[in-house]
Amino acid sequence: MKTSRVSLAAALAAGAVLVLSGPAFAHVSVQPSGEAAKGGYAVINFKVPNERDNASTTQLEVNFPVDQPLTSVMPQDIPGWTVTVEKSKLDKPLTVHGKQINEAVTKVTWTGGKIEPGKFQQFPVSVGKLPDNADQMVFKAIQTYDNNEVVRWIEESKPGAAEPQNPAPVLKLTAANAADGHHDDDAAKPAAGATATEGDKKDAHDEAAAKSGSDTTARALGIAGIVIGLGGVAFGIASRRRAS
Repeated sequence: MKTSRVSLAAALAAGAVLVLSGPAFAHVSVQPSGEAAKGGYAVINFKVPNERDNASTTQLEVNFPVDQPLTSVMPQDIPGWTVTVEKSKLDKPLTVHGKQINEAVTKVTWTGGKIEPGKFQQFPVSVGKLPDNADQMVFKAIQTYDNNEVVRWIEESKPGAAEPQNPAPVLKLTAANAADGHHDDDAAKPAAGATATEGDKKDAHDEAAAKSGSDTTARALGIAGIVIGLGGVAFGIASRRRAS
């Protein structure tokens, strides 16, 4: 009886976890293809699952954060979908690669396609430069179904609070690529083809001298062994003759 109660409790707990975690997997989300490093460029994917059993998703609208403007936004073509990119003027112009930028992308909308019940679609976008002074970017998305239902994924999560019902997609930013910094270990190694220093030459000479001395000693011991061996043979022959 006790075992049955424990099993029943475990089953109920597992079921509760599945029920509570199920909606989280159905949220519109954003993930980088590889990594999204601060101050760099990346390809990010907006993943849109269909949450309805009796309707299909026919439109996705993604709003880009205006306080973290991106000067380069290039959506990838998706068969069956039409993409529209909207730009807005910046309150404060940006300077990128020595060029002043007065506008940035603020909205990308995909229409014309269809995400059927039980399926999902990814919408890839190449973006940059990512902010170098933030740990994340929040993209507010609006999902529209063919029955005119609209779901707004625009609620921002707050530290220490429970996840909102319709959370906005959040892109986590990683530390800047190591290629942008200095590698002390590599700097400590001599460059390929570099000329040897006097200390290196001295070390090489000492090593060669030591090796030569070892070879000479080995030869001397070998010759001595041969001489001793021949002496032993001669002594044996002489002993046999005396015995005869």
